[in-house]
Amino acid sequence: MKTNIAYKIFNIVTVFTVAMFFSCSDHIDKVHKIGISENEPFTVDYNLNLKYTDSGRITANLISTKALDYSNRDFPYREFVDGVELDIFDDNKKSVVIADYAIIYTETDLIDMQSNVVITTHDNQVLKTDQLFYDQKNDWLFTNEAVSFKSEQDLINGHGFDSNTKFTNAEVLEVTGIITLEE
Repeated sequence: MKTNIAYKIFNIVTVFTVAMFFSCSDHIDKVHKIGISENEPFTVDYNLNLKYTDSGRITANLISTKALDYSNRDFPYREFVDGVELDIFDDNKKSVVIADYAIIYTETDLIDMQSNVVITTHDNQVLKTDQLFYDQKNDWLFTNEAVSFKSEQDLINGHGFDSNTKFTNAEVLEVTGIITLEE
């Protein structure tokens, strides 16, 4: 009889413990949001100078005067409201990306750069536009806005741009400008 009561108590305690674990796990995000308005950033960072490394070697350096972190949202993102500069190092060659505003969408790995976007590659190719998207998953740059693309011998204007980040297959859409053609 004592073992039967002990067995029932053990089952009740087990059910209660399992119920506690499952009921608490869903609410951890709500605990993080306590005291933070839905419209306010989770954090505000000033004078950022972030260095990204790979095997001890600096691959990129991000500089911004102000960043707003909205990771407390259902669709988290990070905003660089006072401009951003990104120096990218590849085999000791430096390329620079500058924009007056940028937003990084965390879940989709999409970066939206806006207003006075300028990319200068290590071999002095220059892309200028008012908006440029960078798909980090596919390592791809694109826009549907007006662009100006200057290479060593060409100045190409157009409306739209597609390219990988190395600019090895850069394509300006709806082209106008001065283009050198080989015969």
